[in-house]
Amino acid sequence: MDWVTCAHSAACTGIASRPTGFCLAHLTPDQLSEALDEMDPSRLLDLRGTTVNNELLSRVVEATGGRPGRARLDRVRFTGDVRLAGVTFAGDVSLDGARFERLASFFGARFEGNVSLAGARFTRELSFHGVTVRGHVSLDRAVMSRDALFSQAVFGHGLSCERARFDGYATFDGARLGDGATFRGTRFGRTVSFRKVSGHAGFDGAHFAADAYLSATGRLSAARARADGLLDVAVARCGVNLRGVEVAGSTTLRLTDSQADLEGAVLRGPATVTGRGRSMLTSLRLVEAGSLELFGLDLSVCRFAGLAHPSGVRVKECTFALTPRGVRVSLRWPMLRWFSRRRALADEHTMRGWAAQGEPGATPDGLAALYAGLRPSDRATSADFAFAAMEMRRQAGHRWWLSVSWLLCGYGLRMGRAAGWFAVLLAVTAAAVLWTSASHADHQAELPQPALPMFR
Repeated sequence: MDWVTCAHSAACTGIASRPTGFCLAHLTPDQLSEALDEMDPSRLLDLRGTTVNNELLSRVVEATGGRPGRARLDRVRFTGDVRLAGVTFAGDVSLDGARFERLASFFGARFEGNVSLAGARFTRELSFHGVTVRGHVSLDRAVMSRDALFSQAVFGHGLSCERARFDGYATFDGARLGDGATFRGTRFGRTVSFRKVSGHAGFDGAHFAADAYLSATGRLSAARARADGLLDVAVARCGVNLRGVEVAGSTTLRLTDSQADLEGAVLRGPATVTGRGRSMLTSLRLVEAGSLELFGLDLSVCRFAGLAHPSGVRVKECTFALTPRGVRVSLRWPMLRWFSRRRALADEHTMRGWAAQGEPGATPDGLAALYAGLRPSDRATSADFAFAAMEMRRQAGHRWWLSVSWLLCGYGLRMGRAAGWFAVLLAVTAAAVLWTSASHADHQAELPQPALPMFR
C-alpha cells in the first residue's frame, strides 16, 4: 500500500486523515462530521483501504453533493448495499481491488473520466445498466460472483475485461462500446448475452461455460475461444474471426454484409452459417465439423484445404469461384487444352496458379476428396464438382484411362465433347470415302479402251 494507514489498529488499511491519523470509519462522530464538512463537490475523494458501510457511504455522497471529483477508492471494502443512482463523478475513479460484499448498483450513474475496477470482487449482483462513461472502463481480473448487468451502458473509450470472471448471468444488450471491448481470457460461468451491441468486441481465448449470444459492429473476434454450450453469433457489416474456436453445442453464425473466418474451428454440434446481402466466408481450412450447413454465402475466396469431414457440409444457394475460359497452350501434355466455365474451389485456383495470390497447401488428392465429399444442393454445382473431382484425380496421375476419358467425353460429364469427336470421325470417314471414290474414278479413266472389230 502506498498510503499511510489508520492508526486504530494494524489490521485497518484505511487511509489516515489529518490531523487525527484515523480513517473515516474510525473517527468519532464529531471528527467525522468535521471531515465531511471539509468535502466539496468536484474535489478529490480519497477513501483508499477504508471499510465503508451504508451510513458512511450515504453521508459521503451527500457531503459531495452527489458530484465528487476524482475518486481514489482502491481496496475499499463496502459492507452494505452500494447504490449510486444519479451520482456524477467529475474525474477519474479508481476502485482497484475494491470488495463489494452486497449489491453494487451504479444504475444511471455518470462518469466524466476513466473508471478502473481492476481486481475488484463483487460478492453479490453488479449493475452498470444505463451507466454513461466518457472515458475507459477496466474490469481486468475482476470477479463477478452473481449476475452482472451492463445493458444500455455507454463506454466512450471502450471496456476492458481481460481475465475477468463472470460467475453469474451477464448481459451487455444494447451497450455502446466506443473504442471497443476486450474480454481476452475471460470466463463466463453462465449464459452471456451480448446482443445488439455497437462497437468492436474481442473474446480471444475466452471460456463460455454456458450458452453465448454475441454480436458486434465493425469487428468481432473469438479466436481460440471455448464454448461448452451453444454459440450464437449475429453481426451486420462486421468482420468475424472465429479461428480455432471450439464449440461443444450447436453453432449458429448469421452474417449480414459481413465476412467470417472459421479456420481451425472445432464444431462438435450441428453448425449453420447463413448470409444475407454481400456476406462472405473466407476460410474453412482445418475445420472439424460433423454437420455444417452453409446458406446464401459467397465462397469464391473460401479455403477448404484440410476440412476434416467434407461429406458433412451441405451447401445451399452459395456462389463459388469460376474457372477461366478459353484455349491454352503449354509445354506439358496435352499441349493444347481448352477450358469451359465451371464452379471451382478457391484452393484449386491457387494450386493451378489462376489466383493472383494465396497460400498453397491443397493437393490434387485432397481437392479430389473435397469435391467428392461436398454436397451442393443445386444440380449444376454438383455436376461441376463431380467433374472437378475426376479432374483432380487425373491431375494426381492415378489412372491413365482418366486422361482418355477426359479427352473423349469429359469423364462422361461433357457429352458435347464426345459428339464433337464423333462429328470429327464422321467427317474424316466421309473425306476418306470421297477421296477413295475419286481416286478409283481417276484410275478407271486412265485405263486403255479395248479396240472394237471392223466390219466391211
